Amino acid sequence: MRFDQLKRREFMTVLGGAAAAWPIAAEAQQDRVRRIGVLMSLAEDDRQGQRYVAAFLHGLQDLGWKDGYNLRIVIRWGAADPDRIRGHASELVDLKPNVILAQSALALARIERLTTIPIVFVQVVDPVGSGFVASLGRPRGNMTGFADAEFSMSGKMLEVLKEIAPRVMRVAVFHNPVQAPQIAMWHAIEAVAPSLGVEVSPVSPRVPAEIRRTVESFSATEPASGVVVLPNPVTNLHRELIIALMARNRLPAIYAYPYLVSEGGLISYGTDPAGQFRQAALYIVRILTGAKPADLPVQQPTKFELAINLKTAKALGLDVPPTLLARADEVIE
Repeated sequence: MRFDQLKRREFMTVLGGAAAAWPIAAEAQQDRVRRIGVLMSLAEDDRQGQRYVAAFLHGLQDLGWKDGYNLRIVIRWGAADPDRIRGHASELVDLKPNVILAQSALALARIERLTTIPIVFVQVVDPVGSGFVASLGRPRGNMTGFADAEFSMSGKMLEVLKEIAPRVMRVAVFHNPVQAPQIAMWHAIEAVAPSLGVEVSPVSPRVPAEIRRTVESFSATEPASGVVVLPNPVTNLHRELIIALMARNRLPAIYAYPYLVSEGGLISYGTDPAGQFRQAALYIVRILTGAKPADLPVQQPTKFELAINLKTAKALGLDVPPTLLARADEVIE
């Protein structure tokens, strides 16, 4: 079920109480209750973060598991702050849940070495190359989960940007150089750029002031320019600022998630993370009922969605090719 199809009352009912610590219950009830810790790298007031949690909780309900009935769920929000996430990771481990859900490599890296508690991860690019699991088919250890993207996807993002904005000759790529998968995604973009007649430059601003300076400097000095925004906690946290700066500086930009297009971005090519959170519910239930993470293969995305915002395209003076519109999974008018 799509988030925008949920009634407000249903959403609040599902989400209410999940952010609190374990409620006190009678001993007999505690024997039947299972506990789940959730470590989010997003901020608590992030609309998409709330959407992801709602998808996860609905996935659990569909499988017969409900917070306050046979589950106790505690959620911690890191707001893309490594130190804050590290502190929350310790808190969750101290609560001794039966299983932990970790969102993003930023969160996973700060909790994996603290515990042998089973972990299911979502929104992690290249979990093998990052050293989180031994292989996709046989993860080993105490974790498994859902990979967020594959490296070739980032090269495709540049191709799609060139298709919607054919005059673009220079592209800045927002990435996080401290994350190995982000470097690999940058190299995939770098490899495809010559065939598209595009010069690419990596940029890695971390805070709002740096993001503003980077965008304004690039738009002022680089004519016929565009932007690729790779997915990571920093770009997700500051996405509203990034989208606003692209509009103000008239820069065509492509993003990895379709919700960024619904929030005003021009175009996106990638996965919808809410689907991973629904799938994670199934893996967590399997672990709660006896399965071992090492026996559950890491799942890779099987579908990449193309979304286009026609209003944003018009504001940028872009004519969207009919062939691109025909391929789009979502068109916002």
